[in-house]
Amino acid sequence: MLDMAFEHHGFTVVRGPDLLWGGDVKCFHAPAGLFDGVIGGPPCKAFSSLRHIVAHNHSKYPDKYLPAENLIPEFERIVAEAQPAWFLMENVPAAPQPEVPGYAISSIKLNNRWVPGATAQNRNRRFSFGVKGSVAVSLNRFIRLSLFEPIEFEYAVTAASSRGGHAVPIRLNSGGKPKRLPKSREGAPPRSVSDYEILQGLPQGFLSESPFTVAGKKQVIGNGVPLPLGLAVADAIKAYLSE
Repeated sequence: MLDMAFEHHGFTVVRGPDLLWGGDVKCFHAPAGLFDGVIGGPPCKAFSSLRHIVAHNHSKYPDKYLPAENLIPEFERIVAEAQPAWFLMENVPAAPQPEVPGYAISSIKLNNRWVPGATAQNRNRRFSFGVKGSVAVSLNRFIRLSLFEPIEFEYAVTAASSRGGHAVPIRLNSGGKPKRLPKSREGAPPRSVSDYEILQGLPQGFLSESPFTVAGKKQVIGNGVPLPLGLAVADAIKAYLSE
């Protein structure tokens, strides 16, 4: 979905391997000097708010609960190999800023509700922007923000199975099990794929021709960057390059 946003603003995007189709980023090597920029979002599970619960459960049941692998070093490696003029990495706010020798890097935190065309989804993300040289460039200089947030408010969609994706956050107790939903949400159905599409700013039926199950479609859509947020960031980078 981040690719879609950059394509909308005139960039030609060459995609790397995807785990969904049996690809492995560790086997991917980019030729130096061929690409102007590198964009990507390493999996965020290693830095999500639930990572401490997973780590706790892993200490008790090591074969059942496995902490997510940090793949930011793979992103850094690909940037170092490709040697682009600039790069952009997206992740959750708790993720560390990437470090690549020869690049000056700055990070900003953005919420989907702050940008033009925003949906009601409240989704915070960190965007790290790197350029060759010793002078960092902040995307704050170029990002276009709306004057007001949408009046409606919806919690962020997640890459949940067909059981999950409720419009309220799922709290966990000390044992790692979901607590009961508030009475106002008891009996309410989980979000549909259509709900996911709307909140992520996608056209209806976005994955209607895909081979994924309902749970698979939710995972694909829930893992992506909201289209309005991606468009705003791609537009900011385009403005920087034009300058």
